[in-house]
Amino acid sequence: MVALVPARGGSKRIPRKNIKPFRGTPLIARVVDTLVGSGLFDQVVVSTDDDEIAAIAEEAGAQVPFRRPPELSGDHAGTRPVIQHAINELIAAGVAVEELCVSYPAAVFVSGQDLSTGLDLLRSSDAQFVMTAASFPAPVKRALTVGEDGLARMLWPEFALSRSQDLGEVYHDAGQFYWGTRDAWQTGPSVLTARTVLHVLPHWQVQDIDTPEDWERAELIHQLAEGLTR
Repeated sequence: MVALVPARGGSKRIPRKNIKPFRGTPLIARVVDTLVGSGLFDQVVVSTDDDEIAAIAEEAGAQVPFRRPPELSGDHAGTRPVIQHAINELIAAGVAVEELCVSYPAAVFVSGQDLSTGLDLLRSSDAQFVMTAASFPAPVKRALTVGEDGLARMLWPEFALSRSQDLGEVYHDAGQFYWGTRDAWQTGPSVLTARTVLHVLPHWQVQDIDTPEDWERAELIHQLAEGLTR
């Protein structure tokens, strides 16, 4: 069983984000520690183009058996080709890859139990993928936009008089981890259009870390959550 952490070195909005200390520990080291500590994986592999990221990841317990090529390391490189490259490298090295979990350095709120639940969902269903999700905090069917005249417009005016409790839950990608079969990763459609099961997380556990403000908020929430579980 393999976990893959894509972690390139070229973060722009938070320079060197993947190795920046998050509450005193390099960001990537936190997710590696969670993945290793879950006991689910024979290997936790980091795909990176950066020597410093590789060294910190290896010190945390990950393996970095290859370097990501430059054409997969730019600002516009998609995630799927990075995953496929990693799978091909692992298979060429004799590693059996049947089910693969992809997580990210910023997934600092993921728990071993969440990872285990995701694997159970993949194996107990006919799904190609399992992804984390969270419900939108407000009814999206009552979303507004602003017209050229400066006035509010409903995107779906047919729901203007609907009660919010009648509109049903709608979810978004939480970006914490993605389980998938090897075939699904290599030849399947997008996670968002494939046969995908959702593992729904509470809102506090879903935090983007893309800006300095995001970073500060995530550290505060992480500290509070850690205090509550002690």
